[in-house]
Amino acid sequence: MPNSSPDADPLGSELAGAEQFTRRLAHRHYENFSVISLLLPRHLRQDFCNVYAYCRTADDLADEIGDRHESLRQLSAFRHQLHDCYAGRPNGPIFVALKSTIDRHAIPMQPFDDLLDAFEQDQRVTRYQTFAELVDYCRRSADPVGRLVLWMCGYRDPQRQRLSDRTCTALQLANFWQDVRRDLLDRDRIYLPAETMRRFGVSEDDLRQHIANRTCDDRCRQMIRFEVERTARMFDEGEMLLPMLDQSVRGQIGLFGAGGRAVLQSIRRRNFDTLSDRPALSQFQKGSLILSALMGRLKSAARPRPAQNVSAHPAEAKA
Repeated sequence: MPNSSPDADPLGSELAGAEQFTRRLAHRHYENFSVISLLLPRHLRQDFCNVYAYCRTADDLADEIGDRHESLRQLSAFRHQLHDCYAGRPNGPIFVALKSTIDRHAIPMQPFDDLLDAFEQDQRVTRYQTFAELVDYCRRSADPVGRLVLWMCGYRDPQRQRLSDRTCTALQLANFWQDVRRDLLDRDRIYLPAETMRRFGVSEDDLRQHIANRTCDDRCRQMIRFEVERTARMFDEGEMLLPMLDQSVRGQIGLFGAGGRAVLQSIRRRNFDTLSDRPALSQFQKGSLILSALMGRLKSAARPRPAQNVSAHPAEAKA
């Protein structure tokens, strides 16, 4: 029976249930979420769950339905829910929880909308002619995630956003080079730019034959090596962001780049063969990355903090 007392807060009750839903979704879909959340300041953990629930659900609508027309229909409906959320009419637990995060951090709609643009593009585009086209796709598929993280951490300036974009694009590219085999077999997608394939004399038929036979010739290895090294340089550029972040969030954000670099290293260990099998990080390697970041957070928490220039943290400068 509903509580009809004057002190009852149905909106607060709805938010509590919605936040519990996003926490469960985050922990269910991401095996290391419980450990990684320890790297975050306590006041940001729920916000990360809320944003993760949005991103995870949109990604599932793009990749798990199995019918492109139905995916596009459901992504369109999800976009309408996003716009309703920003209009003050959140519907469903994901958007009820997300609205609290949006309001708390004054997050603009653009990064959420950009992600949906990328997921819709995945239903329509399965080949890329140039590296520039691929980077433009990453601008919508990967960069918004980093920008959302920065907004939640209180950073709104273009310089940090640009550096974050380099890391997020590099991370997306690293995943593409890792998943060449799986993307072609499972989704008929090739993210290797056609211009790169031509440069190394590799055709789509060559890729299919190597994948079918679980082989990889020198041309393909050199092609993957070229993209891996180009991506590594992006990680180098993006790493300049870390000293510009507060120590309380540096470890968590640093994991993005560290994880991507570890993927590139796993490709190098296989002599740049991502066609015969998929390079992957072992549980030990994943655990080592998380433990290293966690130890860095504990060490920084133990050190006395110097006085901080408010201009280094835009959110504080506005307060």
